[in-house]
Amino acid sequence: MPVREPSPAVERAEPRSVPALCLCAVLLVLLLPALVLYGQDVRTGAAFAVQCVVVAHTGGALARVLTDPLIRVVGFGFWLFCYVWLGLAPLAMLATDSYPWGFAVDAGTAFTSAVLTETGLLAYSAGSALAGRRTPRTRPVLEPLLTRRITPVRTLLLCGAALALAAVLVPAQGGPAAFFQSRQAVNEAAAQGDPGGAADQALAAWSLSVPAFWALLALLYVPRTPGGDRTLRGVRWILLPVLVAVNAVVNNPVSQPRFWAGTVLLTLVFAAPALRRPRAFRAGAAAVTAAVLLVFPYSDYFRHDKREPVEFLSLAEQFTSNGDYDAFQQIATGVDHVRENGHEIRDALGPPLFFVPRAVWPGKPDDAGVALARHAGYSFENLSAPLWIESYMWAGFPGVVAVFALFGAAGRRIDGVRHRLREHGGTLAALAVTAFGFYQIILLRGSLLFVMGPLTLLLLVPVLTTGRPGRTVPEQLPEPHPEPPAGAGPDTGPAAPASAAPRTAASTTSTGEART
Repeated sequence: MPVREPSPAVERAEPRSVPALCLCAVLLVLLLPALVLYGQDVRTGAAFAVQCVVVAHTGGALARVLTDPLIRVVGFGFWLFCYVWLGLAPLAMLATDSYPWGFAVDAGTAFTSAVLTETGLLAYSAGSALAGRRTPRTRPVLEPLLTRRITPVRTLLLCGAALALAAVLVPAQGGPAAFFQSRQAVNEAAAQGDPGGAADQALAAWSLSVPAFWALLALLYVPRTPGGDRTLRGVRWILLPVLVAVNAVVNNPVSQPRFWAGTVLLTLVFAAPALRRPRAFRAGAAAVTAAVLLVFPYSDYFRHDKREPVEFLSLAEQFTSNGDYDAFQQIATGVDHVRENGHEIRDALGPPLFFVPRAVWPGKPDDAGVALARHAGYSFENLSAPLWIESYMWAGFPGVVAVFALFGAAGRRIDGVRHRLREHGGTLAALAVTAFGFYQIILLRGSLLFVMGPLTLLLLVPVLTTGRPGRTVPEQLPEPHPEPPAGAGPDTGPAAPASAAPRTAASTTSTGEART
């Protein structure tokens, strides 16, 4: 049920609050970094100076998203990751010359890593700004895709498939109790088996987690038919508690990576109608930011079999000792790896062709996180490889610029479409974009070869569960309206006269981690 896009006047009815923007900027750019550095013997240098620029850039961008009159889920997820994992955490590391893992980062490597980080951020900002300024007359792919709506029949089929998978795979993996073991026990069990068995086990785990998550989400927001849906309502109330129980088993934060468990929880929350409104979204995003800074460091309580009492540490101590914040150090490791081995553009084929078995493709690139762990000489290989260093390992700084410019432009377009369709529940714009917005933290942290399988499932399942909306009344699109700079205004697309109200055609439905 595509809608005619509202005019810029309608989209910008709620202006950005300048006092709120200034308050957020002061808090994120000045006060929090000062709190991180408080009491530390700060060591300055060229790398530290560049990192201060990174903190100002990411903090300012996050402040703009948190005060934006538009809903920018993708932008929020991106800048939240960059501010915490590539802004504050490296600031503490460079100030104290202390890192989570054993790889030594010299001054030259640290400077290159900080410049590399800022280069990606600048490219992302430029791509986002260009996408916000230039609006095409039509969107032949993106808008029709995101207006797809979940259908009752496909939702029930997905629920049946998810329950069937759970009935088969949960007992095969040891029953429900096996899903409440610590991450340490899960990793040790995987390490004791052969690599092929570990890969099969990971595939089975994601085949359980993703369909169960989408079945629950689709069932919550399946549209009601105008002719009456007593049967659907009855089936829905029967299936809802069953799917809640299944998700409590297969998507719990005890055995599942915290980033994935967080994606499931935050998608369920932010897909709610109340949080599809700009003001409520801003409040929710601010709460998530505070939780990531204050709660996330202690959310690994269930990671180990032997659980020690929770010890509260300063932010600087958390950033420099917790392997969850190793993104900057992994970038530095990758810079050193490239210095010794050079760039390899061929490795860029690995992520899009992740499904090709190594038996068929003997020269298939290794997981970038594994390659970096081996280069550093670690005895463990289950580490991250941020998108910055992966694109740098492919093609140097030009590769970083190209990847992040495209990523920024795509994210801005997706956010623009989602904002315009925010009142239409049950669409891919309301559900899949929200899920991707939070899952991209895993994508950005990498590695891509590790992420692509779950990401493909995360996006493919809702596409198969949705159908095309009803036809729209043909209308002539006016000339595009120029956009303000990135963050200052929306990606509104073709504009209607300010006095015109949005029109729709008659429709047959109503809206309704650390890698460990």
